[in-house]
Amino acid sequence: MFFNGDYEKKTVMPTTETALPGREEPIATATRHFVNGNSLKGPYPHGFEKAVFGMGCFWGAERLFWQKPGVFVTAVGYSGGLTPNPTYRETTTGLTGHAEVVLVVFDPDIISYDALLKSFFEEHDPTQGMRQGNDVGTTYRSVIYTTTPEQEEKALAARRAYTRALLSAGRTTPVTTEIAPLGVFYFAENEHQQYLAKVPDGYCGLKGTGISCPVGAA
Repeated sequence: MFFNGDYEKKTVMPTTETALPGREEPIATATRHFVNGNSLKGPYPHGFEKAVFGMGCFWGAERLFWQKPGVFVTAVGYSGGLTPNPTYRETTTGLTGHAEVVLVVFDPDIISYDALLKSFFEEHDPTQGMRQGNDVGTTYRSVIYTTTPEQEEKALAARRAYTRALLSAGRTTPVTTEIAPLGVFYFAENEHQQYLAKVPDGYCGLKGTGISCPVGAA
């Protein structure tokens, strides 16, 4: 349960003056994917691409992507904020500005970025602002951080297309998904990497709108 002050603190992005200071050195994490054994930090195979998505709690979002054919490796982390090398505990205060995100390294010859975007929009509710279901705070906002200009163009087009689809279905709440070039991706602690493979009955907050995303629509 949140008291009013806690709620406001968690749902307002911090400034450079109010953000936590963080640290110079990266926090310790895993080196290998718990499910497939591939290297979390690379090097990745030539020609593979990186994508970064935030859909609320990163535990369920990561499982969604690692199960897809063509995905080489996934990792959970923090991005989009101000605090360098944050810890999980720090991000939950709302004072780092980071969102919980999933890094997806994929083979574009097997799975396209458009296919990843379709799953992103359909498997969570991108209209909830600084929350996802019962998870409240800036860390749970809907985000897409792009790694190429082409990704940015496709992400913006998909957001427009999904906005139209929601309106056509009678939904009036606007899509709040943040789309921006990827800054720094900070790997989360080992315990959070592939969490739902380690704890199969663990919490997963993913819940879509039930409305299909027409990825690729003009």
